[in-house]
Amino acid sequence: MKHMRRNSAVHALALGVRLALGSLAVFAVDGSAIAQGTPPPENKTTTLEPVSVLGTRGAGRSATDSAVPIDIIGGEELHNQAATDVLDQIRTLVPSFNVSTIPIDDAATLVRPANLRGLPPDNTLILVNGKRRHRAAVITFLGHGLSDGAQGVDLSVFPSLALEQVEVLRDGAAAQYGSDAIAGVINFGLKELREGGAVEVTAGEYFKGDGFTQQYAGQFGMPLGASGFATFTAEYRKADPTSRSVQRDDAAEAIAAGYPNVPDPAQVWGSPEVEDDSKLVYNIGLSGEDLEFYLFGNFAARTTDGGFYYRHPTSRAGVYSNDGGQTLLIGRTSPGGACPTIALRNASGALIPYSTVAAQVAALPSNCFTFLDVFTGGFTPHFGGEMKDTGVTTGLKGSFGDGYDWDFSASYGRNEIDFFMYNTVNASLGPNQPASYFFRPGGNEQTERSFNFDLSKDFDRFHLAAGTEFRRESFEIFAGDAASTAIGPLTSQGFSIGSNGFPGFNAVTAGKHDRDNWAIYLDAESRITDQFLLAGAVRYEDYDDFGGTTNWKLTMRYDFSESFAGRAAFSTGFRAPTPGQANVSQVTTAFIDGELRDTATLPPTNPIAAFYGAEALTPEESENASLGVVWSEGNWSVTADWYHIKVEDRIARSTDFTLSDADRAALVAAGQAQAASLSRVGFFVNDFDTTTTGLDIVASVGTEHFGGDTTYALAVNFNDTEVDDFTPGIITEARIKKLEESLPRTKGFFSFNHLHGPWHLNMRVNYYGSFYEDHLDSDVVSAADGGLPIFGGSAVTVDLETGWKFESGLYVNVGAQNLFDKVPGDNPWGGVAGAEYPVHTPYGFNGGYYYARLGYAF
Repeated sequence: MKHMRRNSAVHALALGVRLALGSLAVFAVDGSAIAQGTPPPENKTTTLEPVSVLGTRGAGRSATDSAVPIDIIGGEELHNQAATDVLDQIRTLVPSFNVSTIPIDDAATLVRPANLRGLPPDNTLILVNGKRRHRAAVITFLGHGLSDGAQGVDLSVFPSLALEQVEVLRDGAAAQYGSDAIAGVINFGLKELREGGAVEVTAGEYFKGDGFTQQYAGQFGMPLGASGFATFTAEYRKADPTSRSVQRDDAAEAIAAGYPNVPDPAQVWGSPEVEDDSKLVYNIGLSGEDLEFYLFGNFAARTTDGGFYYRHPTSRAGVYSNDGGQTLLIGRTSPGGACPTIALRNASGALIPYSTVAAQVAALPSNCFTFLDVFTGGFTPHFGGEMKDTGVTTGLKGSFGDGYDWDFSASYGRNEIDFFMYNTVNASLGPNQPASYFFRPGGNEQTERSFNFDLSKDFDRFHLAAGTEFRRESFEIFAGDAASTAIGPLTSQGFSIGSNGFPGFNAVTAGKHDRDNWAIYLDAESRITDQFLLAGAVRYEDYDDFGGTTNWKLTMRYDFSESFAGRAAFSTGFRAPTPGQANVSQVTTAFIDGELRDTATLPPTNPIAAFYGAEALTPEESENASLGVVWSEGNWSVTADWYHIKVEDRIARSTDFTLSDADRAALVAAGQAQAASLSRVGFFVNDFDTTTTGLDIVASVGTEHFGGDTTYALAVNFNDTEVDDFTPGIITEARIKKLEESLPRTKGFFSFNHLHGPWHLNMRVNYYGSFYEDHLDSDVVSAADGGLPIFGGSAVTVDLETGWKFESGLYVNVGAQNLFDKVPGDNPWGGVAGAEYPVHTPYGFNGGYYYARLGYAF
C-alpha cells in the first residue's frame, strides 16, 4: 500500500510537470491560437499603490479605497525577512495573524496551525490567484485549545519568491467565497514574468548556534507567443533542529540513582528538523483580445522530524512498570515458572540504585524479558512525517456580447502525510521489535476537486456578478504497518500495544470518506452617488451530508471628502465540518483491568458515540459586523476598523466517556460488537459559542527623509475572545481559558523602511501583549489542582535588515530577527518535562536569529 501511494505521488508530479511543459511547448510554437496580436506586456512589478480584487467582484481597489479592511503585502516586503516560512513572514507583517513554534504536538508539528483574529485555522479561507486552496491532511488534535480539531491549509508550501503580493481580507466573506471565510480571506497572488528571473541563496542560524537553515531559490520567466507568460519558481530548504531544554527532574533522579544512558536533556523542546523541503510553483497565462487561458499550481514535499516525550526507565506505564514505578514490568516470552518481582523504589519512595536493580535483571531466567535490559536509561521517541502536496488550477476567461465577462476554472488539490516514528517500541512485541525501532503508523490524505463558473457585467454605476461552484473532497486514513498496530504476545501481561507514543491506524480506523457540495451566488455593487458605495452578496450552498445554508453580506462606504471615508460591513457566514472531522476514527488499545480495552475517537454518527449524545456535525455559523474609517492625505494613510464576530456551534472534541459494564452490554446487544473492547470514547461535537471583538489600526507615511525614500508604518491589533456558552463535561474550564487568553490581546509593530539608491535599510519594532499557557495541555486551570499554568508577560522585539543592489543584478542582504535576543521568562514547570521556556510563546522561544542572502537578478 505504501509503495503504491509513493508511486502515485511520483506519477502525479510527473503528470503535472508534463502538463505544464506541454502547455509551454504548444503556446511557444503558436501563441496565436488564443492571442490576437496583443502587444507583449511589460514585466509586472509592484506599483506604489497596489490594488486588490479581494472582497469585491468589481474592479480592483487599493487598501485605502476598499469598502472592507485589506492588507496588501508586496512580494519583496514579504520576502526580505529572516523567516523562510511564509507562515512566519505573514505573522510578522499582519498583527491579527498568529502562529507559533510547535515543538511536541503530534501532527501539528508537521503542519503548524495559524490563527487570524483569534479564530482557528479553518475559519480562514485561503485562495491562490483568487481560487480556493485545498486543505492539509492533518487534523490538529493538539492545538493548544484554540486550534484543537481544526483542519486548515498548509501555507508553508509556497516559496515567498513566487509571490507578487499577499492580500489579507480582514472581514467575513462566506457569502462571496463560501465555507471557512469567517475570520477572513488570504489570497496569494503569483508573479507573472515574461522574461528575467533571479537565483539566490539564504543562510542563517540562531544566536545560540543551532537551527542552521539553508535555502536555495530560483525563478525565471519566459514569453509564450505574443502576449503570454510562464513563470517558474523553485526552492529547496533544510533546517537543523533547535533545543531550548533543561533536564527533566525525573531524568535527573535516574542519573543520580546510577541509571546509564539517560539522555541529557532527556526531552528536546525546540523547532523540529526539516529535511528536503522542496517546492515548485508555476504560473502560466496567455491573453488575447477576448480570451485568456491560465494554468497555475504547485508541487511540494518535505520531511519533518520532531521530538516526543521521554519514557522514564522506571515509571513508563506499559513499558517499564504498571504500578507507578514501584516494581519493574517483566514479561514471560515462553512457558515456564513465574518471573521474579524486582523493586524499583524503596519504602521511602526513593529510587533503588541501578546497580542493585541491574544485578537482579541480569539474574532473570531466560524466558523473562524487561525493556530495562534494552533501554537502560529510558528512551525518547522521535515523531515525524513525510508531506507531499500537489495543486493545479486551469481555466479560461473572456468576454462576449455587450461587456459580459466570464471565467470557467477547474482545480485539483491533494495533500498527503505519511507518519513515522523511531527510537520507540511496540511493548507488546517484547524483544521482537522492527529494525532500528522504526515504525510507520499510517497516514492521511486530503483530496479536493472543484469547478467554478463566474459571470459579471458592468452597467452604469452598477456591477453585477453571479456564479456557481461544485466541489468534491475526500479524506482518507491509511492503515499503519504491522508492527505499529500489532497486539503482541506480551499484551496480556500488561505491555502496551502499538508504536509507543503514536499507535498505528488499524484496519477498522482506515478508510475513505467523500462529500459533494454545490453553490450559487449573486453579488451586486453600486455607486449610488459619487460618495456612496453600496454592495451586497447572497450565496446558497448545499452539502450532501448535512443539507443547505444561505448566507448574505452587505457592505457600504461613504466618502465624506477626498481624504476621509467611513466603511461598514455586516454578514453571516459558516464553516462546514470537513469530511475528516465528521468521520475521523482513532483507536488506542491498552490492557485495562485484566482485559484489552480501547480508547477511541469515533465519528459522531457512530452508534456508540450516539449512545452518549453525539449527533451529526452541523456547520459553525457566524455573524460578522465591522465599522471603520479611512483617512488618506498626500503621503499619509490611516485606517481603523472595529470588528465583532459571533460564532455559534463551534466544533470541538468532547471529553472521554467511560463505558460501564451495563453500557457495554446494552451496546453489544444492540449489535455494536466494537463496544465489547472499548473502555472510553470521545467524538467531535458542535458545542460552544464565542464572541470575538477587536480593532485594527494601520497607518503609514512616505517621506524623503535622510536623502532617500523613507516610509514609516504602524499596525496594531486589539483582539478579545469570550466564550458565551458551552456544555460542562464536553468543554473544560481549562480550554475556555485557553480560548480566551492564549493569544495576546494586543499585538503590533512600527517599521522604518529607507531606500537610498541601491541601498536599503529596514527596521521593525514588534510588540506582543501578555499571554496564558496551559503547559503540557494539563487541562487544569489551577496549579493547586495539578495544573501547570503560565502567565507570560508582554515583550518587544526588534528586526533589522540592510542590503545593496548592484547594477550587475547582484544583491546582498544581511539582517537579524529579534536583534536583542529576547526570550520569554523561564518556565516555572521546566523540571516537569524539560521545556526551558513556555512553548507557545507568541514570538517564539528560540531567541535571536541572524541571516544573509546573496542573489542575482537577471
